[in-house]
Amino acid sequence: MDSLIGMAQNTVEKTAVTLLGLGAMGTALARTWLAAGHPLTVWNRTPARAEALAAEGARVAGSAAEAVAASGLVVVCLLDDASVGEVLVGADLAGKDLVNLITSTPAQARARAEWARERGARYVDGGIMAVPPMIGVPEAGGYVFYSGSRDLFERHRETLGVPAGTTYVGADPGFAALHDVALLSAMYGMFAGAAHAFALIRKEDIDPASLAPLLADWLVAMAPSVHQTADQLRSGDYTKGVVSNLAMQVAGTPTFLTTAEEQGVSPELLGPYFALMQRRLAEGGGEEDLTGVIDLLVR
Repeated sequence: MDSLIGMAQNTVEKTAVTLLGLGAMGTALARTWLAAGHPLTVWNRTPARAEALAAEGARVAGSAAEAVAASGLVVVCLLDDASVGEVLVGADLAGKDLVNLITSTPAQARARAEWARERGARYVDGGIMAVPPMIGVPEAGGYVFYSGSRDLFERHRETLGVPAGTTYVGADPGFAALHDVALLSAMYGMFAGAAHAFALIRKEDIDPASLAPLLADWLVAMAPSVHQTADQLRSGDYTKGVVSNLAMQVAGTPTFLTTAEEQGVSPELLGPYFALMQRRLAEGGGEEDLTGVIDLLVR
């Protein structure tokens, strides 16, 4: 009996959450909060998407304004920044804790933080580093970047940590979006390199499945180089710890381009990077690592 009372008290003490947006990610977030015993109010433009969650214990609001009124903590997981303004136009945000999990730019996040402040809300921005199947699965390694009010983040850290890990990256509301896009940009660069690698063997009697583990292991082995890049950027010494300098690497680029030509593969994924390497070399960076390329990208 005592254990049942304890469970009931624990449930009552769980923070109530309002969630706006029930796409694949929003639905995954909703289910983890429901499973953890958080009172959950949901709203979606298409009401049918809320039906399954209602059966699992969620309260379905008839409007976004009604959903916002239901909880002190309001989490937004809509399509884009414009959707946030459209959906919340008639909602009373005064005194609310607003957590914005849409994918946005740093400038949009900063503007939205000011927009929320003008309406009397406290604001935290988030960048989700996970896909829906990773939500609610700690071992999957998904997490969310958060930035903005530190006090607000700490107040809701436990609740926000239910669906995925939390990583606070600063008081600037734009930093979560910036970290999100920075990591995803590196991901697409990796995908580009992998695409070129697979293209090189595409016409040969080589099973892509045999290349895949070699490629994965090589990328993992190269990944720690980002720490040296960061150290060189902090110190300003781009020659620190160099093993293969820029001059040596530029000298080797014709082999990559000729191989691509021989294999009938477009060099368009590698060409721009090689061009930057050559520019840095022409500027006198031959003894440097590849870090100097970063300065060429910054306008």
